[in-house]
Amino acid sequence: MAAEEGAMSPTRMLAEGHLRVATGGGAPADGGIAVRHLPHHHPTKKDGVGGKTEQDNHEGVDFLPSQELKKLANGNSKIPGTLDDYRKLVVPIIEEYFSTGDVELAASELRGLGSDQFQHYFVKKLISMAMDRHDKEKEMASILLSSLYADLLSSYTISQGFMMLLESTEDLTVDIPDATDVLAVFIARAIVDEILPPIFLTRARALLPEFSKGIQVLQVVEKSYLSAPHHAELVERKWGGSTHFTVEEAKRRIQNILREYIESGDIDEAFRCIRELSLPFFHHEVVKRALTFAMENISSQPLILKLLKEAAAGCLISPNQISKGFSRLAEGVDDLSLDIPSAKALFDKLVSTAMAEGWLDASFGKSAAPDEEMQNTSAVKMKHFKEESAHIIHEYFLSDDVPELIRSLEELSAPEFNPIFLKKLVTLAMDRKSREKEMASVLLSSLRLELFSTEDIMKGFIMLLQSAEDTALDIVDAPSELALFLARAVIDEVLIPLNLDEISIKLRPNSSGSQTVQMARALLSARHSGERILRCWGGGTGWAVEDAKDKITKLLEEYNTGGDLGEACRCIRDLGMPFFNHEVVKKALVMAMEKQNDTSILALLQECFGEGLITINQMTKGFARVKEGLDDLVLDIPNAQEKFGEYVELATEHGWLLPTFESIP
Repeated sequence: MAAEEGAMSPTRMLAEGHLRVATGGGAPADGGIAVRHLPHHHPTKKDGVGGKTEQDNHEGVDFLPSQELKKLANGNSKIPGTLDDYRKLVVPIIEEYFSTGDVELAASELRGLGSDQFQHYFVKKLISMAMDRHDKEKEMASILLSSLYADLLSSYTISQGFMMLLESTEDLTVDIPDATDVLAVFIARAIVDEILPPIFLTRARALLPEFSKGIQVLQVVEKSYLSAPHHAELVERKWGGSTHFTVEEAKRRIQNILREYIESGDIDEAFRCIRELSLPFFHHEVVKRALTFAMENISSQPLILKLLKEAAAGCLISPNQISKGFSRLAEGVDDLSLDIPSAKALFDKLVSTAMAEGWLDASFGKSAAPDEEMQNTSAVKMKHFKEESAHIIHEYFLSDDVPELIRSLEELSAPEFNPIFLKKLVTLAMDRKSREKEMASVLLSSLRLELFSTEDIMKGFIMLLQSAEDTALDIVDAPSELALFLARAVIDEVLIPLNLDEISIKLRPNSSGSQTVQMARALLSARHSGERILRCWGGGTGWAVEDAKDKITKLLEEYNTGGDLGEACRCIRDLGMPFFNHEVVKKALVMAMEKQNDTSILALLQECFGEGLITINQMTKGFARVKEGLDDLVLDIPNAQEKFGEYVELATEHGWLLPTFESIP
């Protein structure tokens, strides 16, 4: 894998706080609190454009520790221009870290190298060196990766490093006999610590040779570690673990600090307690919980705003951590609205105040603000819609009655919430069996044709992808399942491949959601992808879209070869898919053009329309779909444009089409 592939550029380097990892059995040096790992809620950082320039790297010299300045002065450190230079410089950094356990120093030295495009090699080298050492170094390597994640190393960079390790497993086993198992533990640990998305396993399996050692590593990860009861605790203690802070303990302490501050109003004491946590890379949790308190208890807002403003002014909480805290709350504000109906309005007010006072970056509003149309909708109406949607979806999973669901959804009269319904549908299906997942995909096809626009579908998937990391906390294989839903939507023509590019633009680079879209593309590009994706959940109790299309094609061909008009209508009725009759119209029109048998085909459409078998809405949609594909049809049927014009004229004369048809591009 070339170093240039997948290179990315973090916008902020880790230079906050002082963190030491115990290198022996005793307490951390300097009385600091060693944090073994901080899983959950690692926010995906925002990337800038391009890598750092040489000038940028030299500008950072003033901020390096004195030890680094001495190295620069003595000519022992330089900015690496090639991967070979980088390799020579990272090995001493890793060796020194294993000796001292000083995370801050390791981060500072890595930052000083300023070679973002090579950082995946650092991940590979760190782990490969630890694999050949004792459990102490293995644990330290996992701690370092978790500590640097989201600030200095992105999930994408870490994924690249692990991918390189998997590709070189055969070579590693020559020097490390148990390399397969050790690497499996590292991967499982990264997933448990939430610095590597679970979807990595699926993506890596697709890229590795079928019988390679790398595949064996992935099998060990899944079967021996992630599938085991209490696997998180098992993996965390594999190398002896420790009694260091866990994320839950840190959250409890932060919550207690904020509660005591609200009760006493003693800001100095609050600052002292926050400093004593010695978790500067986790200050976004302080921001998020403080803002949540301010929304739950309006009277506490002045105190909370004062705390955050002065913490930012005094550099106790960095601008990066402030933005992360706001971003995390922004992602969950819809769910928070269920408990605090006015949560959206309260959050917007807090954002405006923070930006006006200068302690929240002005760019936050542009990057974090959800769609304006969604923002201005009544929180009460949204809450009601979510509750009713859940009931409707649960009933559908029991009855498999698509028309009834569509009627129930129409009765809610809230088309502006269609994306929220899609998110709810897919989320509920992902936590159920294959039957419900298949039913959800079939329903999406029906909704796209009856009620939902392409924009609704895209917005719903964007909402799902933006919250993919949080969903994965409850549904371990959520990213891979979501990738299948996306790919299935393309196969079912609910979306077109171009829509995936449009969705990607709305996601943060290198986020879990962005990687899920990449996985969907990989699924679609595989051989026989259509058939595999259609059968990914083993079919369902309802019709699969492709099966329905085959049935429609066969009944039209039988009718066209001299079949009975009444029999053809009966077969269409027996399909039991009135919401999919636009497909009958589309295929009938194309067949009429191809076979040059207009009279009998148009007679069938007239009969179906006259009986009410095909509604004016379905008829219009069928004609519209043919109209959209005319440019492609002309390649096979030269007179397609002329023929279609005749069909439209006839349909208009007989009242088959809605008046809005003419406005369809």
